Amino acid sequence: MNEFFKKLTSPIVYWNLIIMVVVSIVLLIGLWFWMKDFSHHGESVEVPQIKGMLLADAQYELEKAGLAVVISDSSYNRNQPAGTVLEMTPAPGSKVKTGRNIYLTINTRNVPTLPIPDIADNCSLREAEARLKSLGFKLGPIEYAPGDKDWVLSVKCKGRTVVAGDRVEIDCPITLVVGNNNSGIGDGFDDEEWEEFSEVETPPSASEEEDWDGVN
Repeated sequence: MNEFFKKLTSPIVYWNLIIMVVVSIVLLIGLWFWMKDFSHHGESVEVPQIKGMLLADAQYELEKAGLAVVISDSSYNRNQPAGTVLEMTPAPGSKVKTGRNIYLTINTRNVPTLPIPDIADNCSLREAEARLKSLGFKLGPIEYAPGDKDWVLSVKCKGRTVVAGDRVEIDCPITLVVGNNNSGIGDGFDDEEWEEFSEVETPPSASEEEDWDGVN
């Protein structure tokens, strides 16, 4: 037992304990500095306003501020050039840590297409316009043709007739061909032909012929 206590209280044991404590302290201090550097503790930068910029310019501004660029999505805005930054997260002016990812939504170069709904010979002008606008279509001038008044007879895009299910670019103005009379009389005639047709004398009826003979 005495031998055990002598070894336990020997100077070499004390020195080993001291060395272990010093090494542990050094490791903890090193770990603390590493964590501070890794997490950028206490450091922050302001996210610059880059909405409306082209991607190359936006990327330059973000990297200059010490931020990283991530293109997360694309959308389409007909009023902005292709490659323009439409949205960003976090928002401009936010305080973030250096190296933070900034997620961008970019204006696509490809114009999206939409299928034409079933409106030809199936609904009125007002209903067709409402449906097309709600889907995001752009409406062009209306064309009129003989047929039921305000009834959609056909649909055109760039002068070409399209039917339900055909996909067209959302920037293509949609032309609705609409009827311009109630009865449909005169279908197939233009104005000059209808005027010539209306001027043709109608043959007299049998009673009118008898009355005419009586007078003579």
